[in-house]
Amino acid sequence: MEELAEEAGIPVRTVRFYRERGLISPPRREGRIAWYDDHHLARLRTIAGLLERGHTLTGIADLARTFESGRNVAEVLGLGEPTEEIPVRLTPEQLADYFEGEVTPENLAAALDLGYLATDGDEIVHISRRLLEVSAELVREGIPLATVLSAGRRVREHADALAELFVGILQAHSDEAEPPQLRPLARAVVDAELSMALDRRLRREGPDSPSRERTS
Repeated sequence: MEELAEEAGIPVRTVRFYRERGLISPPRREGRIAWYDDHHLARLRTIAGLLERGHTLTGIADLARTFESGRNVAEVLGLGEPTEEIPVRLTPEQLADYFEGEVTPENLAAALDLGYLATDGDEIVHISRRLLEVSAELVREGIPLATVLSAGRRVREHADALAELFVGILQAHSDEAEPPQLRPLARAVVDAELSMALDRRLRREGPDSPSRERTS
C-alpha cells in the first residue's frame, strides 16, 4: 500500500480510506503480503481526475458500480465491429470532459444499455466516433444528455426499420448478401428525405405558422 500511495502521489491514509469505501478493489494476497497492481493505480488516477472535475467520492463510487455492471466490449460488439463506424477508447476522465457535468450514473447506465458505451478493463469504449462527437455537440448546445440518449433510442428504432426496408428491397433483386450499392443508396435516400422533412417541419413551426399564432 505504501508503494501504491507513493506511485499515485497521495498519502497512505487516503488509499486506505478509498479501500474502506470500496473505491478500489482488494489487493491480491500471498500469505501476509498484499499486492497492488496497475489496475489499482489506474483507479486511483481516475478518482483523482474525476475529483478535479467536480465529482464527489459518493458520485465516483456510484459511477464505478455502474461501469462494473455494464457490458464489456465483446458483449456489445456481438458479431463484430460496425463496418463503417470507428470505436473510440476513453478514460473516465476523458468521458467527463466530453460531457461536462452530465456524466451521471443514470446517463451512464442508459448509454451502456443502448450499447453506445462498453467497458474494457479500466477503459471505456464508445462504439462510434461520429455518435460520440455529435452527442457532445448537442450537449454543448444546451440539450441535456438524458434527452440526447432518449432521442438516440427512438432514432435506433426508426433506423432499424429503415435498414430492414432497404435490405429487403435490394436483396430481393440481388444474389449478394450485401449488394455493394446498399449503403450509399440507402444513405442518399434517407438524407434527402430527412432534409425535406426538416424543411416541412420548420415551415410549420415558423413565426407565421398557425401553431405559433395560437401559442403567442
